[in-house]
Amino acid sequence: MLAPFGHNLYVANGPTVSFYGFPYPTRMAVARLSSGQAWVWSPIELTEELADALEAIGPVGHIVSPNKLHHLALPAWHRRWPEARLYAPPGLARKLEALRFDAELGDKADSHWADDIDQVVFRGSLAMEEVVFFHRASRTAIFGDLIQRFPETAASGWKGALLRLDNLVGQHGSTPREWRLSFLSRDAARAARQTVLDWQPEQLLIAHGECVSHGATPVIAEALRWI
Repeated sequence: MLAPFGHNLYVANGPTVSFYGFPYPTRMAVARLSSGQAWVWSPIELTEELADALEAIGPVGHIVSPNKLHHLALPAWHRRWPEARLYAPPGLARKLEALRFDAELGDKADSHWADDIDQVVFRGSLAMEEVVFFHRASRTAIFGDLIQRFPETAASGWKGALLRLDNLVGQHGSTPREWRLSFLSRDAARAARQTVLDWQPEQLLIAHGECVSHGATPVIAEALRWI
């Protein structure tokens, strides 16, 4: 269920979910922090097999969502590990008032993972802001929905044609068109993009589509060129 993606970084693929009628594969990441705790990003549907694999990495200490769409599995994960700290991206705590979050994510990494992971918020959208992370040990940039890279095999029919129109298919990928248009002020997003490029990531881990195992910086630069 959990496959290595780099030093102390793991990924797991979850079920495909429907988003406005489009089939979206899901993916989560887990980092083993210097403290020995497990840092969980964008948790997928929880199974006993996944829970066992995760606890073999380390006790679950922190569960984060990159944006306000990646929340479907959070209640189940919070029930399973109630002692873990739960972190909301901008906007999610207001959307899920029934779920208790310990903190809202910002541009500064929480002290519990600041030695291992950097982060920055892409701000300026009327629709949704996303927190992007950088796992230093594996030199991996971790994106939720801002970069989507679907393979050619997934781009058939009229749905595939729409994915192509949004530049979400192929080597670089991009951001869905309607989300791009919602960034009415792009200065903050440009600054965030530059922060990501300054990290010089070698790998790119994304929730939807194909990841990049080497040479990720130019891929990210092209995918976010619209900013």
